Amino acid sequence: MRYEINPNLEEYRDYILDIDEIFRRSSNIIYNKRNIIKNIAIDGSLWSVKSFAKPKHINRVIYRFFRKSKARRSYEYSIKISKFVPEPLGYIEFYNRGLSSSYFISKSFEYDFTIRDILFSDLDGEKIEILKEFAKFTFELHQEGIEHLDYSPGNILIKRGESGYIFKIVDINRMRFHNSLDLQQRAINFARVWLRDEDMEVIILEYAKIALYSYEEMLKFALYHSREHKYKANFKKRLKERIKDVKINSK
Repeated sequence: MRYEINPNLEEYRDYILDIDEIFRRSSNIIYNKRNIIKNIAIDGSLWSVKSFAKPKHINRVIYRFFRKSKARRSYEYSIKISKFVPEPLGYIEFYNRGLSSSYFISKSFEYDFTIRDILFSDLDGEKIEILKEFAKFTFELHQEGIEHLDYSPGNILIKRGESGYIFKIVDINRMRFHNSLDLQQRAINFARVWLRDEDMEVIILEYAKIALYSYEEMLKFALYHSREHKYKANFKKRLKERIKDVKINSK
């Protein structure tokens, strides 16, 4: 077993050590695909506990001896970029001839919606305001040298605040850190958000104004990479459907 706890939250140590059993007992599932996320009340506070899928074969050994697990990276990155993410509590790994299970625990962020929820809504005044605030939030990330490699719709959480919108990012086990990002790197980072062209125009106009960049140049990169990402994703989807149909028809 290996674990680490946020130094500011040492009082939760016993809960971390018992998280395997606590997680099994909880039925409050909020996400259930390859990984599973549950919201669990611990000592009066609500925490999001993410159980990562058990690695396959040799990866179990790699994650034990040669590479940091996704849970550990999620925790360490959260500590590093704490103002942009829900408060991290800790991570824990369990071993049985290699990594068998791992958990990352963070404070549950009671968001109102994600970027995904507004992607296909009309470009009205409220949406424009959200997109502008999103541009400012992303600029702050980039100014800290942070590149979220899975900057996608479901990983951008938004809460309505008294004086605007509060943004947090999740699913951060894939990050890249830079001394600084150039214009093209910043533009490319919007590619996975799956924005419509008119939405991207609003975001880049606001971003370029703040960063003192050329709007036309940044928009060119942003639109190109956004369209390229959509094309590749849709192509993979069609290919999987075609393979599935072939298998069904061959039976």
